[in-house]
Amino acid sequence: MSSKMMLFIPAYNCEKQIIRVLNQLDDEVLSYFEEVLVVNNRSTDDTEKVVLSYIKENPKKPIKLMRNTENYGLGGSQKMSFHYAVDHGYDYVCMLHGDDQGDIHDFIPMLKKGIHEKHDCVLGARFMRGSRLEGYSKFRTFGNIVYDFIFAFVTRQRIFDLGSGLNLYKTSMLSDAFFEKFPDNLMFNYVMILASHYYKQDIRFYPVSWREDDQVSNVKMMNQAFTVLKMAFTYFFNNEYIHNEFRENPHDSYTCEEIKDI
Repeated sequence: MSSKMMLFIPAYNCEKQIIRVLNQLDDEVLSYFEEVLVVNNRSTDDTEKVVLSYIKENPKKPIKLMRNTENYGLGGSQKMSFHYAVDHGYDYVCMLHGDDQGDIHDFIPMLKKGIHEKHDCVLGARFMRGSRLEGYSKFRTFGNIVYDFIFAFVTRQRIFDLGSGLNLYKTSMLSDAFFEKFPDNLMFNYVMILASHYYKQDIRFYPVSWREDDQVSNVKMMNQAFTVLKMAFTYFFNNEYIHNEFRENPHDSYTCEEIKDI
């Protein structure tokens, strides 16, 4: 019996890029995914309008447009999609960012080989052998590699990326919602890496391509760098730190609604 998979595409103010992402969904890609959820995190541009037009022009593609009840942040959108995947009986949930920096085709060889079946999650890695970077500065590359080494030291496992925009998770790993108190912002994936060590989850990194051209970054580099460093070493000295409340504004739930028209 084949695995049941869904693809989740978080989207926030990416009206210029989202069509390129949706155009990645060719027949080969869609042969692996029963459903594609484009989750609009309360964009202030025409992301929603552009996606709706695409859905109407491509009715055979199993794409749904969802709108978060609130702007939950990237981490909050991931939580929403995790709950959706578990509640709808999916075996796997894959995330592909909606800003067209990553390419879902990078995971096709991995899926064909069944690598994902042997691990709790497969995380796209921009900084390991076989990866390809385009338009990514040497300074940011160096900084990411340094932090990968720091997290590797803290978790005592090889780390090749703290949070790319292409990841695949088994829903059996997510069913107890251990991630609920993790940050709702861009640092969600950093805490997920620490959690993989704490809960002894089996993670596998896989090389991916990554590019930056017309995307707008939401990363506040220096502030985030210090916060992540503090997070890593706090966990190193006290593993129970993983149970802390990381959210600035905790939500009782993460909900969305399907949008079929504007």
